[in-house]
Amino acid sequence: MQTLAHAYAQQSQQSQRNELILAHLPLVRHVIGRLRAKCPRGIDLENLEAAGVLGLVEAANRFEPERGTRFETFAYMRIRGAVLDELRRNCPLPQHLLERIAKVRAAYKQFAPPVTVEQLAEATGLNADDVTECLSALRLTRAISWDDIVGTGLARAAADEQPERQVESAEQKRLLGEAIAQLPERERLVVTLYYLEDLRLKEIGMVLDLSESRISRLLKTAVFNLGEFMRMRLSA
Repeated sequence: MQTLAHAYAQQSQQSQRNELILAHLPLVRHVIGRLRAKCPRGIDLENLEAAGVLGLVEAANRFEPERGTRFETFAYMRIRGAVLDELRRNCPLPQHLLERIAKVRAAYKQFAPPVTVEQLAEATGLNADDVTECLSALRLTRAISWDDIVGTGLARAAADEQPERQVESAEQKRLLGEAIAQLPERERLVVTLYYLEDLRLKEIGMVLDLSESRISRLLKTAVFNLGEFMRMRLSA
């Protein structure tokens, strides 16, 4: 009887995990849609979706509802992490982009923070859109990107109950608020609509009467500018 009961319990748990996975497959596409805005062109979306599904499966296997955490919140971080790992591990960049990245990286080292896209464009002879594309590709190789500070990074820090971490988080939030205020009006609006209002690029484009690709470039530039402002202030 104990063996049968144990087998039944395992079967029931597996059934619940399968239901969680099937019900939250759209979350994988949502995460990829959010990350795609900050990726260089030509990314294999099928590979990213496969990695995201594996992250979702891992989340379902590790989820402990008795901890009081919503599954969507728990799964989001694991899906996002799995997709980012796939991007950094298997992101074949074309040779011409690698050459441009090398130019941008070399030029970046010549300037004191905050560096601007315009400075990098002038130093490399590339246009601003090409520089932004290179910066987007560079972020894939970083262990922590400034997107984490703008997005989920602050949320995780704010949830930490240790007083010293709360002070650090409060200071980061204050600096981030200053950084956003320093952005050009259109970049500031795109960041607000994307991160705070949770709108998709297409929806932001409809609000601002701009193409989705233009909104993507504005967002990438804004994230870079935020990172430079924070880098300047934190290193002061």
